[in-house]
Parts: sequence; structure tokens; C-alpha cells
Amino acid sequence: MLEQHTTAPQSLPPTILVVDDEPSIAKLCKVILQQAGFSVLNAEGSSEALRVCTQHDGPIDLLLTDLVLPPPGFQLASSANQFPHVHGHELAVRALRIRKNLRVIIMSGKIDQDLAGYGLRRGSLLFLPKPFEPHALVTLVQQALQGSPPSAESLTEDLPKAPRVGDEWFD
Repeated sequence: MLEQHTTAPQSLPPTILVVDDEPSIAKLCKVILQQAGFSVLNAEGSSEALRVCTQHDGPIDLLLTDLVLPPPGFQLASSANQFPHVHGHELAVRALRIRKNLRVIIMSGKIDQDLAGYGLRRGSLLFLPKPFEPHALVTLVQQALQGSPPSAESLTEDLPKAPRVGDEWFD
């Protein structure tokens, strides 16, 4: 009698969306992560990343984004623009509203200085300082994938609240 071997269906490797306006950093991340067995999508900026989050058919398990994402050119802010150019933290908030189970890692060359520049504090996001060693990237990605995804609301709790116009006049 022939023995039948049943194999469990192969699970897909986790998919990482890498967002960096510096092509060499994006390429380095892609190579390191693919060698570690991950599937990698790239986006050159927040606008493209939001488009990928909305239109990609498969899962996206983790967003690895630079904090400082300068817009490629002049752009008027508009509520009609579904894919605006925003910094990495705002990208994370918007991406989490599109994909609820997304994990997030923010990269920056000067994390504390860059966070302060955006009015942010270290909180519910994982941070990867640039430059980084390949094993540090892979280890942090694995750690993020094992943890619970943050909510968009938890990422905005630490943001400074903008005063309402006129409040200072009527105290």
C-alpha cells in the first residue's frame, strides 16, 4: 500500500511595504528582507504607499517607512486627494485606517530630533535608527510581526492637540 503524504498548505511569507524617498535605502531594505524570506513591496513616497495599501490584492503585514518623506513637488492640500504626500507617522496612521492588521516600523537618521520636529514622542511605534545593520532590521521586523498591530487612534493619542482658533481670546 502506498503511503500518502499530506502536506500543510504553504503559508505565504509576510509582506513588507518599504517606503523611503532614498532609492538606495529602499533597495537595501528590499534585498535584506527578501534574503530573510519576506515578500517586499516598495513605494517611493507616501502617496504611492497609500495607493499600494488601497489597491494591493494580497496582504500587507508590515509598513517600514522613513519618518521624513518630503513631497516630490508642490501639492495643494485637498480633502479630495485620496493619496496625499505626508510624513511617515501620518502615513502610518492613514495606512492603519486602510489595513487594520498592519504593523509599523518608522526609520530615521535622527529619530529623537525628527520626532520632536513633528511634535511626536516615542510611543506605540517601533523605531529603526539609520544607519542600521542588516540583522537589526530583520530582528525588528520579526519582533513587529509577532506583536499586536497598533490602531490608528493609538498613534494619534500622543500628538499635540491644536488649540481652537479664538480660545486664547476668551479665557
